Amino acid sequence: MHGRKCADPVILDLWHPIASLAELPTGMRSRTVLLEERIGYGKAQDGVASVWLESGSEDGGGRPLPAKAAYGYLWTTLGRDPAALFAIPEYDEIDRRKFNAATIGVNVSAPRAVENFLDLGHLPFVHSGILGAEPHTEVKEYDVEVATERDEIRATRCLVFQPKASAHATGGGDVEYSYRVPHPYCAVLYKSSAADPSRLDIVALLVQPVNQESIRAHFLTCRIDETSQESAIKRFQQTIFGQDKPILENQYPKKLPLDPRAETPIRSDKSAIAYRRWLSRKGITYGVIPAAA
Repeated sequence: MHGRKCADPVILDLWHPIASLAELPTGMRSRTVLLEERIGYGKAQDGVASVWLESGSEDGGGRPLPAKAAYGYLWTTLGRDPAALFAIPEYDEIDRRKFNAATIGVNVSAPRAVENFLDLGHLPFVHSGILGAEPHTEVKEYDVEVATERDEIRATRCLVFQPKASAHATGGGDVEYSYRVPHPYCAVLYKSSAADPSRLDIVALLVQPVNQESIRAHFLTCRIDETSQESAIKRFQQTIFGQDKPILENQYPKKLPLDPRAETPIRSDKSAIAYRRWLSRKGITYGVIPAAA
């Protein structure tokens, strides 16, 4: 790992998303940045994707990197012994609509983006009229746990008032959310499906850390929906994150403080508190301000 700009072994040994496979042109080379390393990637005529360090990097250039296709994205790692990628079992259900709803660059750390994704309190203010509304601003009690068998955070029983709870609703009502954080830089939201109340729609935030204070946020949608146009679904997701982006970019500091005394928590921050403690226990230093010893 000598010469690498990221020295955090936990982050180096993770798989990170770098591109939507469906949006990757066959036979063309593309470039991006991951953990401050210049990365090249491409998809051959047979559909197989590959990833490599760009020539001229401190590492010598051109060296192949591991590549993995999962959940419609190309993933890679800068580590030598990457941990297994987390599971999203619903992705394999054949009747789901599955695609990249947006990839958006944001000048903020990866942990800040994940924490914002988990934040129930901002919905009626930042996404008023869509995902929430005043005066329905109270965050009701919900459950948070660290699931040790999967090493992930779960938040359940999250009730959120939405002005139009489903496509067929005539008024507002509570919608139940649940969250998983199975990766330090990725989070998965589950929401009741309007098309089939017995199942759950999914939106996953898959963060590519460009550097400690800049990311590319990939949004996977995986839903039960036979009627909506893909363009409409993408436009909705891009609208939502377009409202979040200026708030994220104006947060200070851009790195996420892990010291519980650094920012004043309230009850609605239970997920954020658990997330910060989880990162701290893992010893993560990239994109965060570690707690004082």
